[in-house]
Formats: sequence, structure tokens, C-alpha cells
Amino acid sequence: MRIAFLTAPEGVEQVELTDPWQAVVDAGHEPVLVSTKPGTIQAFHHLDKADKFPVQEVVGETSADSFDALVLPGGVANPDYLRLNSKAVGFVRDFFDQGRPVAAICHASWTLVEADVVRGRVLTSWPSLRTDIRNAGGTWVDEQVRICDHGPNKLVTSRKPDDLKAFCGTFLEVFAKEAS
Repeated sequence: MRIAFLTAPEGVEQVELTDPWQAVVDAGHEPVLVSTKPGTIQAFHHLDKADKFPVQEVVGETSADSFDALVLPGGVANPDYLRLNSKAVGFVRDFFDQGRPVAAICHASWTLVEADVVRGRVLTSWPSLRTDIRNAGGTWVDEQVRICDHGPNKLVTSRKPDDLKAFCGTFLEVFAKEAS
């Protein structure tokens, strides 16, 4: 399975990128780092700069149909940047339009709100997004991980880095079922 990881050029929460990435590798799948610009992305540990990672594909030069699934890591700045980029928002929306599974953790649901794909869905996120999700027509719940199968695809969401083990296990299981 080929799985896109969409991030902004800077601001992704490193552990929310690296833990799911490693889980995908350990499961024998191919993670692909997609961003809005070529080169590298700058990850963060909360507000402190962390490691840099090489971009493998660029939004606008790749498409959702070349992937089996999408993972949206969080970090406050990451989805805030992505939601202002029409190509990134379109890339996310295409996964929903094509019925491909998506997983989002922490603040990543902001990008889902901007893509207008939360209406009628039940999801979780970092608690400060609760009102944004409700205003976008979704139902917010405070759960470690949530699977929503409203619509043509499955959406897996999680709240925070402490939930990463459950998040990774759940989205890998959901992605595998959807691919078969």
C-alpha cells in the first residue's frame, strides 16, 4: 500500500509524523512525504525546531489517485498553513471524493474542516478544534481514536501524541481492510 503523508514546509509535530511513518514502514507499506514545496520540511517538538525531512512529492504535481490512503499529521502551524493552500486542500478533498481512507491526528482536522469533509461525520481532535468541527457540521467527541464511516470512505482521527499507539494501530487496520 502507498500512503501519502501531507505536511506543510514547516510546523508539523515531529512525533505525529515519525511514529505513524514508522508504523507504515513496519507494516510493509510505502510512506511518501508530500508537501506544498520541494526540498525539505522542518518538523517541530511543540514550538522548538526538530529534524528536517526530504519531500518526495509535491502537491499539484501528484494526485490522490496515486495513493491508497492519506495520513495528516498535526502540529498547530502545519494544518493552519495547509488550509490556506488551495492545492493542499484539493488534494485532501480528492481522497474523500475518491473514497480513499484518511487518518488525521491532533490539529490536522483543521485541514479537514477547510476541505469541507467533516459535515455529518463524528471525529476527535485536539480539544481546541471542537468548535471549528461543530461549526463545519461535524460531531466532536473526546476519544483516544475514532473511526467514522459516514460517506464513501473511512476517516480515522485521534487527539494528541499520547494517543499515537492507538491511532497507528487503528488506521493501519482500517487502511488494510479498505485496500482489500
